Amino acid sequence: MDFDFTNSWSEPDSFRAQSVVGSFTLNDVKLQKRFKGSLPIEDQDWQIGIIVGRSGSGKSSIAKRLFGDSYILGFNYSHKCILDDFSEDLKTVEVTKTLCSVGFASPPDWLKPYSCLSQGEKMRVDIARALCLDRKLVVFDEFTSVVDREIAKVSAYAISKAIRRQKDKKFIAVTCHYDVVDWLEPDWVFCTDTMEFTRKKEFGRPLSSKFIGAAQNFGRCLGTIII
Repeated sequence: MDFDFTNSWSEPDSFRAQSVVGSFTLNDVKLQKRFKGSLPIEDQDWQIGIIVGRSGSGKSSIAKRLFGDSYILGFNYSHKCILDDFSEDLKTVEVTKTLCSVGFASPPDWLKPYSCLSQGEKMRVDIARALCLDRKLVVFDEFTSVVDREIAKVSAYAISKAIRRQKDKKFIAVTCHYDVVDWLEPDWVFCTDTMEFTRKKEFGRPLSSKFIGAAQNFGRCLGTIII
């Protein structure tokens, strides 16, 4: 799956005041950003992938362009109970089972509206709704972006196990957090910092954030300084 496209936008380049008070003009400058790379995943056996990179490196743009029909950035919530926000075609037992599988096993909280949940709970509900969709591929943007890293660790691990249980489901996380690689245990990682694709070896160790793009650590400990 090769891609090569540009995003264009305009920014005001200069401000020029006129003789009449309050009158001015803005001269726009057209800018472009090019994204070029390859995700060789079409004919491969995989279930979980990650697109990771710094903010502004093209993660969302690439995900939308390549997986537009499967791309998800949150859901709308309008009911007083989150259970009612799931599809009416789903049985209650299916919804609650999915909520438990992603680490949200709290019946009293299932009866709350979405606005009353914590950020970690909201993320789990969003993931549960995504997994309940009638589609083989789910591409979820801003994965664990609004939760602390301890909550992200537990959630990602639970979500990984939940996805692995559904043999016909594929999941791609889009995130700026490299540590998710260690917890979600993906089959492949695409880093937008370097536009490099890394696949997990069939019988090798899990992919590690230490070897993905900007996540590498530099420098060494200077020891202890006593003042």
